[in-house]
Amino acid sequence: MAMAFKMATTGMWVTDECKTSFMEMKWKKVHRFIVFKIDEASRLVTVDKVGGPGEGYDELAASLPTDDCRYAVFDYDFVTADNCKKSKIFFIAWSPSASRIREKMLYATSKEGLRRALEGIHYDMQATDLTEMGMNVIKDRAK
Repeated sequence: MAMAFKMATTGMWVTDECKTSFMEMKWKKVHRFIVFKIDEASRLVTVDKVGGPGEGYDELAASLPTDDCRYAVFDYDFVTADNCKKSKIFFIAWSPSASRIREKMLYATSKEGLRRALEGIHYDMQATDLTEMGMNVIKDRAK
């Protein structure tokens, strides 16, 4: 089995694939976003979907289920008022209203462990629908 990092509060493990994919996104810019899910049977946090460098916010939003919780990281590139290129990484805890209560609790209690395993996140967001994590919200937070 691949190396995993244990999240003490819930007994969940973050797989190597999660951390490796995040580092590839952060340093090599080969991913625009990564969606993570918890596999309750194996007690692992795994990579659910990876968005390529040509994909953007719309593909991330489309990849989040309407009735299931997920975590996501999104690499947002923008140009400042001083004409300087910047990149900020957003951590999104996706917990839609239609998801089960047990699942919402599991994701809420496991969030900090995954967040600590992924070093270099600039902003945290909690969203229950797409309007709470819309592109306008991301642009406003990145300023």
